[in-house]
Amino acid sequence: MLDGVATREQMFQLFSRHKDTPGIDPNSGTPYSGEWFEITASEYHFMLGLLPPLFMRTGMFGMSEYKAGNVTSVFFAIRIRRRERWFHGFCDLTDRQSPDKMRAAIIAHETGASDSMTRSEKLEAIWNITPVELKGTPRNADPETGWAEHRGKRTILVNAGRHDAAFKLLDDLSDLEIDEFLSKVRLRRS
Repeated sequence: MLDGVATREQMFQLFSRHKDTPGIDPNSGTPYSGEWFEITASEYHFMLGLLPPLFMRTGMFGMSEYKAGNVTSVFFAIRIRRRERWFHGFCDLTDRQSPDKMRAAIIAHETGASDSMTRSEKLEAIWNITPVELKGTPRNADPETGWAEHRGKRTILVNAGRHDAAFKLLDDLSDLEIDEFLSKVRLRRS
């Protein structure tokens, strides 16, 4: 993802970052769902004035134009450690609570409070911080591989022991694997 605050140009590039990624169907919305990045106040207000919002709540609004499927852009104004900050995230609105879950995941991630995060929030944080080349969604999986039934679900590359790695469903990560992913993030921030 992006380290730091996105400029307008970077923001628009991130809106379409999965467009040319091999093996990912950007029209499904799945590759975007759960991703977020920080933006400036001016970008937040620019996007608010661009189209009528799909919804507005205190400190957040959703774009009326969907990215793909049921995934749309949600913009957040969040006070973290007495400082106002602005974020953009992609939320799958088939889960009506996804904007609130993302807001909570952003706050927990930005404050290092992963102990207070729910499992769902931790998975969203892991999906968000994982580079695109280490995650994906099975699209045209061969039925013999066992992945056909998981078409469109999010997968992530995990350590499979020794020097091997394998894709695993994000939702199937064990508590230990979740803690390992989040501890790597804490180490990078120290």
